[in-house]
Amino acid sequence: MSPQHGTRPSGYGGGRPRRRDRTEPGPDRAPAVVDRDELRADCSSCFGLCCVALPFARSADFARDKPAGRACGHLRDDFGCGIHARLRDEGYRGCTVFDCFGAGQKVSQVTFGGTDWRREPASASAMFAVFPVMRQLHELLAYTAEALDLPAARPVHRELRRALARIEKLTRGDAESVVALDVNALRGEVNPLLLRASELTRARVPGRRKDHRGADLMGARLSGADLRGASLRGALLVGADLTGADLRDADLIGADLRDADLSGADLTGALFLTRAQLTAARGDAATTLPPSLGRPAHWARAGSAGGVVDA
Repeated sequence: MSPQHGTRPSGYGGGRPRRRDRTEPGPDRAPAVVDRDELRADCSSCFGLCCVALPFARSADFARDKPAGRACGHLRDDFGCGIHARLRDEGYRGCTVFDCFGAGQKVSQVTFGGTDWRREPASASAMFAVFPVMRQLHELLAYTAEALDLPAARPVHRELRRALARIEKLTRGDAESVVALDVNALRGEVNPLLLRASELTRARVPGRRKDHRGADLMGARLSGADLRGASLRGALLVGADLTGADLRDADLIGADLRDADLSGADLTGALFLTRAQLTAARGDAATTLPPSLGRPAHWARAGSAGGVVDA
């Protein structure tokens, strides 16, 4: 995702009841060290960090420029967004697709122990520096935890558990140690495990599996395409026509789905698909989604042909 982000995500977090989703230990698995709820944004426990720490540039995604470290003009005194319900209408589409993976509440309530940067201005610069690093760590945690949920990836479960425990421990460090982390090096260690988990899982898909890893498919006409079990890791799918496409068990980690049309597409079992990717895309009531991911509020609701019902 682009580093240019603004405020809290639309349609996720807030006051909705949260389903408990802790990874359960299997026959040869140790209990998970991460509560999956901690990897979902809880804006009510965050000091509006995405609205302050991160920059955004005036564009189709943001109505105006905002430098890093300066609070968005729509940030309220209670750290809520003053235009949360109409972000897209006000020109802040980029805000609606941002997901901190729970990093905001981790930094606010754990790293800084509930310190409010407005009441304690001396903490502000350190807090704003920690947040983007923590966001990357939480994203890695989310992917690693998902890989541990894949039965076919059992051969790498032990290494994944070790990686999960290590990353989680790093997120519990103090501000100085978190900022000093080399996240790129850490990704370099974890990505091979995620790739192996993906390969083992997609190997169950019958037939030849397409490899579009890192491919430039911007605006591609892929309506009805058979992409089951395909690798679309890091693929550029901006504006692609994926209507009715079979994306079951496809690996979508890092795929850019901005304005991609997923109407009627089947994403059952899609690997490493995130809320942010879905929110950036377009879809409808006939789009079949993994049960863990809700339908974005801005998607068309007319007609239902088997997709997950709107929450």
